[in-house]
Amino acid sequence: MTQLRSRPVSQRVQWQLEQQGLHPLLARVAGRGIVARSELDYEFSSLLLPTRLTNAAAAAVILADAIADRQRILIVADYDCDGATACALGIRALRACGATVDYLVPNRFTYGYGLSPDIVDLAASRKPALIVTVDNGIASVDGVARARQLGIATLITDHHLPGDELPAADCIVNPNLPACAFPSKCLAGVGVMFYVMLALRAELRNRNWFGAGSGRSEPNLANLLDLVALGTVADVVSLDHNNRVLVSQGLQRIRQGRLTPGLRALFGAAGRNPAQASSFDLGFMIGPRLNAAGRLSDMSLGIECLITDDQGRALHIAQQLDALNRERREIEAGMQEQALLQVAKAAADLEGEPAAAVSLFDPDWHQGVVGIVAARIKERLHRPVFAFARGDAGEIKGSGRSIPGLHLRDALDLVCKRAPGLLLRFGGHAMAAGLTLRESDFARFRERFAQVAEELLAPADRTRTLETDGGLESAYFSIATARLLEAEVWGQGFPAPLFEDEFAVESQRILKDKHLKLRLRKGMQQFEAIQFNFRMAPGNHIRAAYRLAINDFNGVQTPQLMIEHIENRPA
Repeated sequence: MTQLRSRPVSQRVQWQLEQQGLHPLLARVAGRGIVARSELDYEFSSLLLPTRLTNAAAAAVILADAIADRQRILIVADYDCDGATACALGIRALRACGATVDYLVPNRFTYGYGLSPDIVDLAASRKPALIVTVDNGIASVDGVARARQLGIATLITDHHLPGDELPAADCIVNPNLPACAFPSKCLAGVGVMFYVMLALRAELRNRNWFGAGSGRSEPNLANLLDLVALGTVADVVSLDHNNRVLVSQGLQRIRQGRLTPGLRALFGAAGRNPAQASSFDLGFMIGPRLNAAGRLSDMSLGIECLITDDQGRALHIAQQLDALNRERREIEAGMQEQALLQVAKAAADLEGEPAAAVSLFDPDWHQGVVGIVAARIKERLHRPVFAFARGDAGEIKGSGRSIPGLHLRDALDLVCKRAPGLLLRFGGHAMAAGLTLRESDFARFRERFAQVAEELLAPADRTRTLETDGGLESAYFSIATARLLEAEVWGQGFPAPLFEDEFAVESQRILKDKHLKLRLRKGMQQFEAIQFNFRMAPGNHIRAAYRLAINDFNGVQTPQLMIEHIENRPA
């Protein structure tokens, strides 16, 4: 069951925003958390200063010394879009500063996540003087210790929450360090690396590294903001004001055609126009094509796409990534169908009511895709979900997604305490986590996890709630309004406006066996609408939650409602 609930908006704040010159509709929908017009100012000058990020200056000194001494630097990256963009940004910026730098990205199926001792041993064959991690490393206590044994310095740049013990690295830059007072705690890994590169450039300026007589020109790091925007949106970090500045500045450059060849090629492979780029494109069209490399193959392919300046090579790699993404979708579709059969059987056993938490396993499932399947089933059932695939030596590896009300990592910790030895390894955050079990223990884990969820989830948490911005006035059903809303930066923690209204259904038809195309009427106005992957045929009168968008067909643009939820109403 899904409930619609209007977001509370302070009338006083809305009026103040209007008085400060904000469009009345934006004043209404942005008023949920925005109290001043300046919070929607996304000029580069409003970005928080690098000097405020703890240890960024120290990291800059380490990097500048390595560059001056012509030491080898090796970036160790994560295998998702955030890690790939952070690595590419680091490669581009460091090379522009004169560094000798290469990268290494672990194969997730062989080495797992992070700077492990095995990864350090592999890195040592490249003979680096300094290892720099991006989007990982904050939990790599053993890996950093191994690097010390080998005489390799380490610089950790990460954004994940630290554990009880920090690695003994030469320097750690992470806005979530306990002693870090940086106001934007939600930087993605690529955002942290961007700040470190800003600090490095400032340090090199102080050393007169650039300019007359040096033969070196100062890099314009703003040219890398397209990568920052992509990694930030794709990693689904909360878009606080500082992150919205980064994303807005990146999108501006993409729309102006000032984007890296690889990103331009990925837009082409996705059939999207960079001149009309939006957060949606980055999160749902470009990001998945990069992530497909890490899920099915080797993220080195994605990184190579982002660091090449050869447009032909970029196009070739983008086509490979697009093919991998199509393969990923086919694998996902089959796994999701099997998962739904398991869910249906479990629901039948429970007389129709889903368990408080769901655990799924199939011996033929793909390790790189279980996280997506868990997310899809979580969305359908509104329950915490783990999906497992076979690993090595009798183990299975699971990826989980949660719902508001259940902190997934804390729930796993409770399972671990109650059943010592059941979980071989686990980690994660509130909404996403991973773990490893013995295959023979899957049924026991499924039972234990469901018991913990039953205790921790309140009854109200098990009902999906869609927060809306209320109804949309008739005058705002227009192309101009859709463009006004699309021009803003929306995302995690700052959701795009979602409206709700009642409509008469004048016609309906099904597209590709899964999408619902509608013609709706409200008063004297008619609207075209579409609901993707619909589950229920509407009656003659509906209440719908929708987003206002633009439908571009044969060069003709018209307003279109993107339906997210439908409730039938009596005639």
